[in-house]
Amino acid sequence: MTVDEEKRRNRELPEASGSPLLKFCALAYIAEALGGASPILLIVLEDANGGLRFLVAPDWRAVVRAEDEVYLESLLSDFLERAKEQPANLFKQLFSLEVGPLVTRETGEQIFDHPPLAELCSRFVQL
Repeated sequence: MTVDEEKRRNRELPEASGSPLLKFCALAYIAEALGGASPILLIVLEDANGGLRFLVAPDWRAVVRAEDEVYLESLLSDFLERAKEQPANLFKQLFSLEVGPLVTRETGEQIFDHPPLAELCSRFVQL
């Protein structure tokens, strides 16, 4: 799938097709080297069936410090595996993640009620 196809797919979130997204969780990258900036790198969407969808900033590797890149790759891979087995437990954990370089920035319901995050979804790519 090309990047353009992936972006188009992200614009077609389940809410637009009649399957509402119940909750979302936006996770930011925290690093002292960024001078206090904490960009959102990952948005996790939960659908009505409890399934999780992970959208990541396409340039996330350019944003993170080199020493954090391997750790974050491992963390993202772990999220995908855990989402298959225990999506509810994982989402609950992500909803209040406060330790490490990836922390919860914003949570809520119906991401389309949060235009800046909905716009990020259209630019992010699915893991």
